[in-house]
Amino acid sequence: MFRLKATPRNLEKAEESQENGRLVAEKSQKVNPGTGQVSNGYPSTSPQSPREGTGAVGDRPGGPGGFRTLVVQQTSLDPPRETWSKKMDFLLSVIGYAVDLGNVWRFPYICYQNGGGAFLLPYLLMAVFGGVPLFYMELALGQFHRSGCISIWKHICPIFKGIGFAICIIALYIAFYYNTIMAWALYYLLSSFRSTLPWTTCTNAWNTANCTHYLSTDLNVSWTNTSISPAEEFYTRQVLQVHLSPGLHQLGAVSWQLALCLLFIFTVVYFSIWKGVKTSGKVVWVTATFPYLVLLILLVRGATLPGAWRGVVFYLQPDWEKLLSTTVWIDAAAQIFFSLGPGFGVLLAFASYNPFHNNCYKDALVTSSVNCLTSFVSGFVIFTVLGYMAEMRQQGVETVAKDAGPSLLFIIYAEAIANMPAATFFAIIFFLMIIMLGLDSTFAGLEGVITAMLDEFPHLLARRREWFVLGLVCVCYLGALSTLTYGGAFVVKLFEEYATGPAVITVVFLEVIAVSWFYECACDMTFFSRELFIIGSFLAFPPEVRLFDYVYPFWTTVLGYCIGVSSFICVPSYMVYHLLTTKGTFKQVSQSQSWRQQRVIPSVTVHKPRM
Repeated sequence: MFRLKATPRNLEKAEESQENGRLVAEKSQKVNPGTGQVSNGYPSTSPQSPREGTGAVGDRPGGPGGFRTLVVQQTSLDPPRETWSKKMDFLLSVIGYAVDLGNVWRFPYICYQNGGGAFLLPYLLMAVFGGVPLFYMELALGQFHRSGCISIWKHICPIFKGIGFAICIIALYIAFYYNTIMAWALYYLLSSFRSTLPWTTCTNAWNTANCTHYLSTDLNVSWTNTSISPAEEFYTRQVLQVHLSPGLHQLGAVSWQLALCLLFIFTVVYFSIWKGVKTSGKVVWVTATFPYLVLLILLVRGATLPGAWRGVVFYLQPDWEKLLSTTVWIDAAAQIFFSLGPGFGVLLAFASYNPFHNNCYKDALVTSSVNCLTSFVSGFVIFTVLGYMAEMRQQGVETVAKDAGPSLLFIIYAEAIANMPAATFFAIIFFLMIIMLGLDSTFAGLEGVITAMLDEFPHLLARRREWFVLGLVCVCYLGALSTLTYGGAFVVKLFEEYATGPAVITVVFLEVIAVSWFYECACDMTFFSRELFIIGSFLAFPPEVRLFDYVYPFWTTVLGYCIGVSSFICVPSYMVYHLLTTKGTFKQVSQSQSWRQQRVIPSVTVHKPRM
């Protein structure tokens, strides 16, 4: 577990230092009578509130037995920091960030692949001893220092400041491909406003001769090895159009339909975050709560479908022998890590807008518990429908559930919805839920970058937030254009495999080292061996990446490693820069301006009355 070694008195004083500026006072100052000034020449100030300014201290002005007057000057070096309008704005923002698309498609797939109900044991252990402590650590650091992921390192260990820049680059990579998935969902949403959903028939212009609409009620139709469902052809040939691209070496043209969908997504994102947490904190009341309403509706509907029990049994039936495999434990650690989302700078940014005495420990427990419970319930939502599809096709659930990732949502689940009564209604609310889940995470990811840059360059960007956010959104849109091409799905898969996972795990590993070794805190040391094992496994055994029928060639592995290193390289680069530009020994340079040496907490001494 993680804890800061600070006394309640120091915390109270640190709050005053953070929120009210610095108190400049000399213990030996003498007041010049009648001038209203202290001996160093600064004018005295009258207090406006108990927390604002300090005036005369004492019960009797002057005279025998009276208290000596201590006058201090309060200077506000920085503008007051923005705060959340309500505590619930913060909680919903954190929940909306942590509960994303991965909770819906990744956890159910990982769970049944790694032993079903038996997987819950390593998942909970990794949450208790790894995920939640990291989650709490970042909330505590952000709330204590009230800084983003870059400037916070001047309080901890400045030589590790490159971690903050690496986090910002990773966030940009995520924005390049993550929002494209929402553009796909928006395309589906717009296509759902029809009486007959377009992915239910084989008579459309994009269908091939292999298109087969097969259910148990279709007695004259047989399913062969070459058969393709209409939902799969709609996804691959109409939405993605991957058949027009041979691979990453030739991506093809940009799909103008997806380009417009993504433009709309980024427009919504901009007007939700351009004013800061005051606006995004209101938007999440819709985007963070609506998915839970839809999940409840889909859960009730799925439970009433024929064959739903087959999916639930397949989802939770424990296979205890799989716990002997290290792969299961690695998947559990990776799932809880990416589900809770430490290391992306978001938790630091969100917590920095909290009141200093906010109970972030309770917040960490509540939000992480909601996140894990949502993942578990999402499994029932997905597998009740997969059981229904297996019943209709007269196949095994394992055959129906062979797809993972976005294909699970855009092919299997979309096809299941299309064969339900009131298919149009369920399609609309389902793809709205997908968009809402994605928007919350995008708000959070970009806010992490915005807070980091505004805190690092306040004089340049503090008064130009709207323009900076506009520029950032434009950069993200331009960076996402490669994912909108005919081969854009291959780019999305490449970014997903290499640009985020290993880089974030490495960054968090360094973050924990810096905090635990330089910041006087106690952390769960099992985290180090676990993270080293995951990083080593990835480097020693690169994943075999494939999408549909395309197997990624070796040069794409090299390209993927280059993309991952491009963010992490900020850490050693800044270390070299810091060592070259700062005078002193290595120990002095590495800890210069660190929390230990910079912690100047003002203390006011009240002198005893003169007798």
